[in-house]
Amino acid sequence: MYDYFRGNITRQIANYIVVDVCGVGYKLYTPNPYVYKDLENVTVYAYNHVREDENTLYGFKTESERDLFLRLIDVKGLGPKMAITILASCSVNGLVDAIDRENILYLKKIPKVGEKLARQIILDLKGKLTTTEEEQTTSDELTLALESLGYKTNDIKNVIGKVDNELSIENQIKEALKLLLK
Repeated sequence: MYDYFRGNITRQIANYIVVDVCGVGYKLYTPNPYVYKDLENVTVYAYNHVREDENTLYGFKTESERDLFLRLIDVKGLGPKMAITILASCSVNGLVDAIDRENILYLKKIPKVGEKLARQIILDLKGKLTTTEEEQTTSDELTLALESLGYKTNDIKNVIGKVDNELSIENQIKEALKLLLK
């Protein structure tokens, strides 16, 4: 029903943001609300989850993040709240790589993901996920830049998914450094 919301961020709480679009505040649950800044004019890609007792909006920084979320909620036994938890715990590229390599240990490190769910995710999604070539190239550039500055691979993987892919590589490096220094 909704594809995206373009407006200003008016609030960031632990698991959601509020986007003001022409005077209407939309509450969107998001993997990491702190990648947005107060009063920042943004485009947030959306998914509207409707059940008989609930109508919830989920928001994502990039379309590929939303596409991965949609794939995750198609996994047997995995709902939108769990999919958000998974996306909050790792980068898009890291998750796709773990699924393609059948890395159950990586998936089990995600909160609330046990052996059974990790195997189900791999069974349902292996070979079906890709990251766009542009995002992969930008991600690789950012990774190389951070590695050359002496940061560890695990630390880099934790912050890469939280960095806005739409920024220039210089600004992505600055944003990643801020996250790494926290």
